[in-house]
Amino acid sequence: MSVRTLVKSVQDIMRQDTGVDGDAQRISQLCWMFFLKIIDDQDQELELMRHDYRPPIPEPFRWRAWAADPEGITGDALLAFVNNELFPALKGLQPTGAEGDRRRVVRGVFEDAYNYMKSGHLMRQVVNKIAAVDFNDLAQRRHFGDIYEQLLNDLQSAGNAGEYYMPRAVTAFMVDRIDPRPGETLFDPACGTGGFLTCAIRHMRDRYVKRPHDGWMLENGLRVVEKKPLPHMLCVTNMLLHGIEDPCFVRHDNTLARPYVSWGQEDRVDVVLTNPPFGGREEDGMETNFPAQFRTRETADLFLALIVRLLKPGGRAAVVLPDGTLFGEGVKTRLKEHLMAECDLHTIVRLPNSVFRPYASIGTNLLFFEKGGPTEAIWFYEHRVPEGQKAYSMTKPIRFEHLQGCIDWWGGPERAGREETERAWKVTAEEVQARGYNLDIKNPHNVEEDHGDPDALLAGLAAAEAETADLRGRLRAVLAEALLR
Repeated sequence: MSVRTLVKSVQDIMRQDTGVDGDAQRISQLCWMFFLKIIDDQDQELELMRHDYRPPIPEPFRWRAWAADPEGITGDALLAFVNNELFPALKGLQPTGAEGDRRRVVRGVFEDAYNYMKSGHLMRQVVNKIAAVDFNDLAQRRHFGDIYEQLLNDLQSAGNAGEYYMPRAVTAFMVDRIDPRPGETLFDPACGTGGFLTCAIRHMRDRYVKRPHDGWMLENGLRVVEKKPLPHMLCVTNMLLHGIEDPCFVRHDNTLARPYVSWGQEDRVDVVLTNPPFGGREEDGMETNFPAQFRTRETADLFLALIVRLLKPGGRAAVVLPDGTLFGEGVKTRLKEHLMAECDLHTIVRLPNSVFRPYASIGTNLLFFEKGGPTEAIWFYEHRVPEGQKAYSMTKPIRFEHLQGCIDWWGGPERAGREETERAWKVTAEEVQARGYNLDIKNPHNVEEDHGDPDALLAGLAAAEAETADLRGRLRAVLAEALLR
């Protein structure tokens, strides 16, 4: 059975349970169950590899103890065990604080987890389905990325789905251009389910991890935060699936809740890769954590201000932002001026509105910048939907190869040799300043359709309206005469 089929069959079972209401609850329910199976499979492997290894979960609550036997505990007894013993035990785990202590990971996942199911018999059916997957089988683990595709597809009906979704092709493109390396500190202040994180891990493992020490440096440099319980749980589980033994760096918190001035030198990072939530509003008072010139309740603006502060000199970032940030005024203008003064905003890739469909239909942009010197010029690149296709969609999404044209144009690590093309153009910092820091700059190479002289068009419209009125009057007269006969 494929992973996608497995997930669907499990969700079909859950739909029969009166306690699980909607996709969001089904996904949350699925996630803590998969988490326990995944971490137990890893524990069994680690117990064989290390004689001194001790699993973080007490023996009675390990998956193998209560879930592995297909004819094991079920019905009311299973429900009572999960609600009255399993959850209290895992929520109450006490980490030692030692490095590598996975108890803090388990407790972090279960702090905001709930058992929504009310039928112990249906729960046993779900458990038996999940028990059939061996997460120590490398092939199954690799293909289990499909689970996240399926879950994210389902989230579109769970409300606020766009917060969690990021096209894999765009994520891979941004990581490829930023090129993170082991030994660098990588930060995503709003990581969602960990899309940038998993992509960066694969990128570094494929290109740079040659020795065990390289792998240690890779994991030691990861820093991510997610404030919502469900995507946080998905992110931690995603890390386990990607072979991260101790994903304690996935913090369940709100990055914006910390005062701006409290982020010191020790918090600086080499790389930021993020798709901050935009269109949202932070809770009252959150903006007071920021300097007066940056105060707003627009989430994306606050994240942009923080990212500029957190980058080390020479640090680089790739950030997804909406069109509104580019042309917005007020705080947005001050932010763009600050960004261009502190960083080299060297590239903006403009994406078509359909990239995020069906989750959202909004114009988005990829901003690439480096900390350390002011912006002298900005290169714009307009990505277009492939020929023969009107828009991206669920059935025809954006693919990495669609972005190859931009990669070929990019110009290597130093971006040398860039040239203006029908899709690329350059704007100086002085021109941007003269525009009031409005970065919503259209492609000058696009030839706008000539609609004619406005005065002539208006005169033609007036003549057409007069003719229509005359015809209407004549028709009315004919009808009136016919009625009199």
